[in-house]
Amino acid sequence: MDQSLNLSFDLPWWGWALAAICSVWIGISKTGIAGLGVLGIALFTLIFPARESTGIVLPLLIVGDILAVLMYRRNAEWSYLIRLAPFTAVGVVLGYFALELLDPFTVGRLIGVVLLVVTLLQLWRMRSASGVERAGTALEHNLLLAALVGVLAGFFTMVSNASGPIMIIYLLAMGLPKMAFMGTSAWFYFLLNTAKVPFSVNLGLITPQTLRFDLLMAPFVVLGGLAGYQILKRINQRVFEQLALIFTAIAAIRLIIG
Repeated sequence: MDQSLNLSFDLPWWGWALAAICSVWIGISKTGIAGLGVLGIALFTLIFPARESTGIVLPLLIVGDILAVLMYRRNAEWSYLIRLAPFTAVGVVLGYFALELLDPFTVGRLIGVVLLVVTLLQLWRMRSASGVERAGTALEHNLLLAALVGVLAGFFTMVSNASGPIMIIYLLAMGLPKMAFMGTSAWFYFLLNTAKVPFSVNLGLITPQTLRFDLLMAPFVVLGGLAGYQILKRINQRVFEQLALIFTAIAAIRLIIG
């Protein structure tokens, strides 16, 4: 499935500026405001073709993942990670083979509708703190839900780096505090994204050419990551959850409209 990647990195000034802004957003999303990075990933498709942008963005995501793991390595809830891991691996493999067969925009619209409905349900549940706690306890050991989330997260992260909203909704539904949320998602995405690298290289999406571009954008990811850490320390749990859901809803709408 290896294919040559022929991209021009001779960008206009606005292309470089947009890439830098998106890289900052990716960094902030990894350490501070969950969901913001999905918008950055989406805007990268205004600079590069959608399929090729997945390989360009992946190393930038990993830079943010490394920073997040260093910051929140002690806050992860490993029981969730262990439960999701085998199903996520299945989703990555399915996404690898589906990348050449499926139209990512059609699939994106479908997941966008699902995400929007689930986001609205989560907003409704959040009106009652006790309701969230009861639901989180009930869902925590639901293996079928973990299987569904794991497969979807692996599949959509391979197809379009769009698994963030799925994990946001899942971890919010579990009722995790913001530090546990960030620690769990940090380790999840670090392991998931690094596991995707061989697949992306084999597909010709990651090349020395794309890595040189990523090297220029990596400092902006680090800058965003440092800013996100400061933001997270200054917002309370409720604001954190509301921001995560708002950006998830925006990402869902963006997937729907294509």
